[in-house]
Amino acid sequence: MAAADEQQQAHRPGVYKQKNKIHKHGKHRTKGEIGRENKGRVAVTTLSKKQRRELRKQDRRHKANQLRRNKKESVLTEKRKLGSRDGPPHLVAVIAVHAGVNAGAVTKILKGEGLDDIVYEDQGVSGALDSFGLVLPRFKQRFTFYRPDTADLHSVLDVAKIADSLVFVLDSNEGWDSYGEYCLSCLFAQGFPSHALVFQGISDLAVKKRTESRKALSRLVESRFPEARLFPVDTEQDATLLLRHLSAQKQRRLAFRSRRSHLLAQKATYIPNTSQNGTGGLATGLGTLCVSGYIRGCPMKVNRLVHITGHGDFQLSQIDAPTDPLPITTAASRLPRPGRGGDVEMMDGTDGDINGDSGIRVLMKADPETRESLQAEAEVDPMDGEQTWPTEAELQEAEEDRKSRKVMKVPKGTSDYQATWIKYDAEEDVDDDDDVDSCDDDVDEMMEDEMDDNESQDAGSECASGDDGEEEEEEISSVGRTGSDHKYDEGLDETEEGEGLRRYREARANEMFPDEVDTPLDVSAKTRFQKYRGLKSFRSSPWDPLENLPPNYSRIYQFQNFERMRRRMLAEATSDEEGAMAGWYVTLHIVDVPPTVMESFQAGKPLVLVSLLPHEQKMSVMHMLVRQHPSNTEPIKSKEELVFQCGFRRFTASAIFSQHTSGDKHKMERFLLPDAPTVMSVYAPITFPTAGVLVFKQRDNGMEDLVATGSLLSCDPRRVMLKRIVLSGHPFKINRKSAVVRYMFFNRDDIMWFKPVELRTKWGRRGHIKEALGTHGHMKCVFDNQLRSQDTVMMNLYKRVFPRWIYDPYVPAPLPWVKRDEPELYGIDME
Repeated sequence: MAAADEQQQAHRPGVYKQKNKIHKHGKHRTKGEIGRENKGRVAVTTLSKKQRRELRKQDRRHKANQLRRNKKESVLTEKRKLGSRDGPPHLVAVIAVHAGVNAGAVTKILKGEGLDDIVYEDQGVSGALDSFGLVLPRFKQRFTFYRPDTADLHSVLDVAKIADSLVFVLDSNEGWDSYGEYCLSCLFAQGFPSHALVFQGISDLAVKKRTESRKALSRLVESRFPEARLFPVDTEQDATLLLRHLSAQKQRRLAFRSRRSHLLAQKATYIPNTSQNGTGGLATGLGTLCVSGYIRGCPMKVNRLVHITGHGDFQLSQIDAPTDPLPITTAASRLPRPGRGGDVEMMDGTDGDINGDSGIRVLMKADPETRESLQAEAEVDPMDGEQTWPTEAELQEAEEDRKSRKVMKVPKGTSDYQATWIKYDAEEDVDDDDDVDSCDDDVDEMMEDEMDDNESQDAGSECASGDDGEEEEEEISSVGRTGSDHKYDEGLDETEEGEGLRRYREARANEMFPDEVDTPLDVSAKTRFQKYRGLKSFRSSPWDPLENLPPNYSRIYQFQNFERMRRRMLAEATSDEEGAMAGWYVTLHIVDVPPTVMESFQAGKPLVLVSLLPHEQKMSVMHMLVRQHPSNTEPIKSKEELVFQCGFRRFTASAIFSQHTSGDKHKMERFLLPDAPTVMSVYAPITFPTAGVLVFKQRDNGMEDLVATGSLLSCDPRRVMLKRIVLSGHPFKINRKSAVVRYMFFNRDDIMWFKPVELRTKWGRRGHIKEALGTHGHMKCVFDNQLRSQDTVMMNLYKRVFPRWIYDPYVPAPLPWVKRDEPELYGIDME
């Protein structure tokens, strides 16, 4: 027993026992633990590693080096082909950006009449003030110089779309003027190819002042062209240096033209169509346009549609191969060389027939069965809107669904679809403990505040009327004025000034009170706003994108997945090697062309053709992400008719503005936002991004102002754009969590109709309508907290909006642009 008593007891640690931190191993098992748990079993990933042909680290490094080397070689090959024997001539556009410079003198020096090893051949290109071809056997390069009419902005933009390089002729003192700045803004927004800056007159200065003059000009142009190199073009030696720079500089790749075959017309002939009627032929008003030029970008297929910028879409009948007018060497073959000197591959069963009359080789002819159609709109079936009688199963399912719903009271006339949005709230069945009449003591104070507000408004109106009187007196007294004031008023358009005042007032009011509207007194609110509905949450509340679509939606096309189709079309365009290859000099036969196209070409305008990708002639809803241009100070209203330039297309349309958000619903904007990106939605032909977007607004005198720039976003007719209106009311009596609100509605029926819609205030309170008081629009509302006397009660209502169908592909040429005078503030303070 003594031994048992003497047995040592187990030690129990106390509460102050030190406890060391356990090792934090990142909450993952070690390789040893994994191996012990697997007990020899091999993971599936290890077994399938060879099946997936996973490479080792060294093999992956070699593969990356090979891809990098192949990419570099492809870029160098493309660069070497430009202007060489196997590629199209290097197209250079010479543009003067100052009214005081002579671009013709630059092109005259570039012709190099006295230079050795330079061969000049006249291209005979119509549509330009000066156009010629230049062959340099010493550099193994050939150029085509094109000088468009700088006063025609459309011509400058069209030529810049397909030019390989742009040469800007600057003034040696000022650089560019206001119109030159305007042209540069449009060119940068459209997409800028490689460029060079030249100037003249430095040889006339003293030798000591040449460096100083050059540095001063560099400081002027560095805002637009940082680290740009300036080239003087006064002598033939300067021209040789410029040509060497143009042939060796890095080419900028523009995505919207590199994936599409395009061509600048150098020669064109027009053959009118005739319809046989008895013994003679009658003209049909259309004809075949034969256009010759060098193919650029991707190979051109004869079964694809072509778009002539500014004139529309057309079909091809055949492609010929005339003699190359600008060969590098006389011994070179003048026929197109597909591949690297192989035979010409014929399409559609043709064997490369030779026209016996002219000796022109026919490369390919269009197949009427596989040629793409010009149909731009879907065929509308008037019976599509007819509904069939539901089946017995559908009726039974609808009856069960109706019985399963909770019974709740809704306003009279509410549809089942609208009733599903109304949330059942138990608070509406609970009487509020606060008594409406308990606040009678505050009525006098509220009435006094209201009277003070009315007095201040009356005083403000008197001041405004007094100001108007003073202005009238000033106008009456200024009638007899002469001199500078009279000359200033001569150039003032009163109609345009009044329209600008109206726009300014609307934009200012929308900025101060966004989306707020007044409830009409003569019309019931439920009748006036019957197309609007309330949303519990703008972000999460449902809105069916196929509900109540306009009739114009039956005329458009939509894709099941536009992004997938875009990737597929662009991948096929990049990998396609069939058709007339880039660099060939061909003649395109375009059928059913109006004579106005040939008249425009003969009038001196450039003729630009681009081969359309599949589906790009069909109409749909296009969305463009734009920002307001800094030079625009005039408010641009939604649904206003604007001129759009999207890629190679130019058209007139009416756009709807909306916010650029990531949700499934997008709020419509009444005006173009000056400090945020805006989405413009229009009815237009489908164009696969990427493409630059320029938005112009036409003045009353015919000039066009650049108002916004951006890029093409997507093609999505299901994008929901909601117009919001805000009805505002004034708290008349304020209790603890309830208040009597007036001036939002003016009859009892309107209050009961909009009762399910949630209320909010400018100070962040939320609530709902509990009941109507009387018959003059007073209503009792319950909020989540007590209101302030200076707060405003608001109700948000929404409806879906759609663009207007006013698409017009024919845009008249604008008048030469002149900078508008700085706008005045109209002498009115909206605050």
